[in-house]
Amino acid sequence: MWAEREHFRVLLPFSVRCVLRIGIVLGLRLLMSTRERKYGQERILRNGRPHSAFLSRPSWYPQPIRPRPVILASNPGGAQGHGAKGHNDYNFSLEFYLPVKPGVSHKSTQRQVNITVRKEQRGWWERLTTQERKPVFLAPDFDRWLDESDAEMEIREKEEKKNRLKASRHKEEGFVSLKTGFLFMYNLVQFIGFSWMFVNMTVRLFIFGQDSLYDTFHTMSDVMFFCQTLAAVEVLNAAFGVVQTGVFPTLLQVLGRNFILFIIFGSLEEMHNRPVVFFVFYPWSAIEIFRYPFYMLGCLNIEWKSLTWLRYTIWMPLYPLGALAEAVAVIQSIPIFDKTKFLSMPLPKAIGTSVSFSYFLYIYLVLMFLGLFINFRHLYKQRTRRFRTKKRKAN
Repeated sequence: MWAEREHFRVLLPFSVRCVLRIGIVLGLRLLMSTRERKYGQERILRNGRPHSAFLSRPSWYPQPIRPRPVILASNPGGAQGHGAKGHNDYNFSLEFYLPVKPGVSHKSTQRQVNITVRKEQRGWWERLTTQERKPVFLAPDFDRWLDESDAEMEIREKEEKKNRLKASRHKEEGFVSLKTGFLFMYNLVQFIGFSWMFVNMTVRLFIFGQDSLYDTFHTMSDVMFFCQTLAAVEVLNAAFGVVQTGVFPTLLQVLGRNFILFIIFGSLEEMHNRPVVFFVFYPWSAIEIFRYPFYMLGCLNIEWKSLTWLRYTIWMPLYPLGALAEAVAVIQSIPIFDKTKFLSMPLPKAIGTSVSFSYFLYIYLVLMFLGLFINFRHLYKQRTRRFRTKKRKAN
């Protein structure tokens, strides 16, 4: 029992000494840091200036480390900034070596205030302030320091980069101008061709009446052959990215029209005098006399609201009417293909017959209405996207 008590009495003073030593060390450190902080505040109050860092660049950035400036003013000979923390006011004042621009910008962060002062004339100064001796509260910011030789290299790199950008812009402008000229001429030629056919068919209809329906192919076929053959360029433009449009809808429209024009009308003389030719050609021309002028003005960055509305609206009644007329033309040509055996596929002699081209026309009728649905949806999406963008811009 006694041995245990003596052992307890010996351990207790040792633990107390350890706690006291730790407490003395922490207390001394706290006292030293408090005195350093108080001395720093007294030095700032006595000098009236916070510590600032500066760097050497064509535009000078003094960086006082006190946040939230309350007043900021500048004049051609220097700049002043005042900040507040608690009940103490801090400020600094500089008289620059040469005049600076009156506009001063600043940005406050949690750690510092960045003040940007720009020179009136670009160049290098021998020193920062009018006095030869550097102010005590200024220190170089070596992380952003720039010598004159380094600046010359930087300026040279910037000039080289600008020259490269200019050269690339010239190339792009040359390509854009060539592309714009090509698209403008293409749309102009197509507009002239379809306008001539539309006006000619309209005038002949008013003058000759129903009789003009029977000779539409003989009077319009040459120009229509030219325009629809030239329309293959639209597929190439979409495929190579000359214009921003879908390749598949454009291909369907061009192939569908050329099939009707060259196979149904062009290869069968019996179809030349049919009135259905007029009802096919007229909607085609009516649609294109609004579409191609819209593209022409788009090449010149000009927009007419009425023409834009017609381009994205007139197809809604005309496109189904044109597709219906094309279907009637295909149906009227089926007996002719069965009778003449034109384009029929011969089978081996053992079978002794051939597959009429009319079977393909039945399949084509189904595919034609499927293509009509695809193109109709494509055009409707274009219209919705166009006028939705206009509404957003107006808002």
